[in-house]
Amino acid sequence: MITSLVLIATIILVLLTFIGLYRASVGPTAADRIVAINMISTKVTTIIVMIALITAQESYVNVALVYALLGFLATIGLAKLLLKGRLDQ
Repeated sequence: MITSLVLIATIILVLLTFIGLYRASVGPTAADRIVAINMISTKVTTIIVMIALITAQESYVNVALVYALLGFLATIGLAKLLLKGRLDQ
């Protein structure tokens, strides 16, 4: 029962990720694109954790943590690039 609910939630999150991908490609401003990329990163991290729950493999949780860290660093880097126009300093 729980596994099927997690599977349904995972499918819904995958569909919502594609909607975020559309927003990232069409977004009218750069800030909208950065927020959409951050949302995609968060949803993919959640999907990886849900796959870990479905398959009962704990190593996927470590992969999700690394992916979340990379997504966070990418968001910070893109925000700094948007504000200052460069990444140094």
